[in-house]
Amino acid sequence: MSKTLVKLTLGTRVSFGKFPSDLSLPALKSLILDSVIFEYEDLCHVLLPGCPVLEDLVVRHKYFEALPYCISSRSIKKLSVHYDCELEIGPDSIMSFDAPSLVSLDYSDYALAIYEQVNLASLVEAKMDIRYSKRIERPDVSSLIEGICNVETLHLSPGSADVIFRCVKRGILLPVFNNLVSLSFGSKNKRGWKLLPYLIEQCPKLETLIIQGLDSYRGDVTFHPSQVKVLRVLGYGGTAKELEDLKKLIGESECLEVVQVEVVQGVVVDGGVISQTYNDLRRLLGVSLPSKCKITVA
Repeated sequence: MSKTLVKLTLGTRVSFGKFPSDLSLPALKSLILDSVIFEYEDLCHVLLPGCPVLEDLVVRHKYFEALPYCISSRSIKKLSVHYDCELEIGPDSIMSFDAPSLVSLDYSDYALAIYEQVNLASLVEAKMDIRYSKRIERPDVSSLIEGICNVETLHLSPGSADVIFRCVKRGILLPVFNNLVSLSFGSKNKRGWKLLPYLIEQCPKLETLIIQGLDSYRGDVTFHPSQVKVLRVLGYGGTAKELEDLKKLIGESECLEVVQVEVVQGVVVDGGVISQTYNDLRRLLGVSLPSKCKITVA
């Protein structure tokens, strides 16, 4: 019990006994749990209810058993869940999020067999890094994707793109992202790139598209971002293949206003490199881009 505690960090690799039912932390706003074992349902039924004004929750587990597969809180607004425990998951592994006030979600995990409940009605921004594991051959992320479909900003890692397309290929339908205006998308294989055009079709208000991993792009995958106004390309290497692939990706866009290219980290960028990259982009993309479109290189 504490009437004044505002921030609490517990961990790492701590195992608690049964929590007292009268646990009370009425002023706690920030809670970090790093590889902590709880008795069954103590996290959601005792600890979190004892923190009625909690706003920021971080749960991390790395190479540690007894993961909490349910996170429930009426008050939290920012949630970060980072799991890296492949050996602890199995064909019956589930996860649920019941956080109706949540605004920001950062979720990193292996894709699980099922997401039982996803109540995230207030979510504005989501960062997803869900990775495929052979321990769960047929993960079902449909409820998770449905639960985040109200977001305005979405970040999908290459692993997430791969997992989601595996599910789409099995017949799972993507929801319409009616509020999404900014999408960050990465891919390292052909499956991920095949997801992109389908995903864009489900985002009628999309204005900003951020691409990572263009060097792994497969040329038979194209999209026509008719509504996209800003295209950012991260990790650009400046190869002839990337130039051609970028041209194919853009297609015959009529709405693009800005193309921002950021060169790959570790490359020394001087005025000459920037000027040459800009000229190459303008030469190859000029026929595909509207005359008003501005190209920047950094």
